[in-house]
Amino acid sequence: MAEKLTQEQVSQLEKYAQSIRYSIVQMVTEAQSGHPGGSLSAADILTTLYFAEMNVNPSDPQAVARDRFVLSKGHAAPVLYATLAEKGFFPKEELLTLRRIDSRLQGHPSMKNLPGIDMSTGSLGQGLSAAAGLALAARLDNSASRVYTVLGDGELEEGMVWEAAMFAAHYKLDNLTAFVDFNGLQIDGPISEVLSPLPIPEKWAAFNWHVIKIDGHDIQAIYDAIQTAKTIKGKPTMIVAQTIKGKGVCQMENIADWHGKAPSREQCELFLSQLNELETQ
Repeated sequence: MAEKLTQEQVSQLEKYAQSIRYSIVQMVTEAQSGHPGGSLSAADILTTLYFAEMNVNPSDPQAVARDRFVLSKGHAAPVLYATLAEKGFFPKEELLTLRRIDSRLQGHPSMKNLPGIDMSTGSLGQGLSAAAGLALAARLDNSASRVYTVLGDGELEEGMVWEAAMFAAHYKLDNLTAFVDFNGLQIDGPISEVLSPLPIPEKWAAFNWHVIKIDGHDIQAIYDAIQTAKTIKGKPTMIVAQTIKGKGVCQMENIADWHGKAPSREQCELFLSQLNELETQ
């Protein structure tokens, strides 16, 4: 088992996550379009992956031996873009071009446009299938690279997710680690009321995945779960991460309306000041 992160490392990762959240609010406001709620809820997961775990190099984004990441809930592209910019894949200034017609930062990730994107996503339910294919390809190539993916909890209502779940378990893809961003809300309201995928951990266990339940905003817990997943042999791992939609901006937290709504300029100033205060605490 890998050593735990030091408190200094956790503090640095928390700073990265806050910077990523700051960028998310800025870019969605500038675009006046996008999905802030589910981007903010996933920030700690992507921070831990990109800054504490994954083998990726901004100076060589197509390295054959790199780990792969698939944002299955592609509408949360702002969190991926902000993370890649924070990591140094492209200049942070470019974040403010989100969703412009001539921008590399389209509303959903495109692997043709931007370094660091391993799979184009956006149609919900398809990302896990792509991630499973990448994991199988890595095995066939005798590669040590690992594959990570993040799904939304509302996305679990898509049937294709469960086909991919069967596929990954059948082929014993133990180099595949998935996260469910379990914030409990989708665009139309609580997932339990729209088309309940509950209970989530029990479903994945029934599909023969190794399941870990964590607080999705606890950096150490996220890191520990990833390390545990690397020790599991013969089956993929699903990390069910309990999160808060809109995390970090109190006016957005646990409110479904912020799934796909941009802040006004005035709201943006207030939200950014909140995030600044959290970073200095």
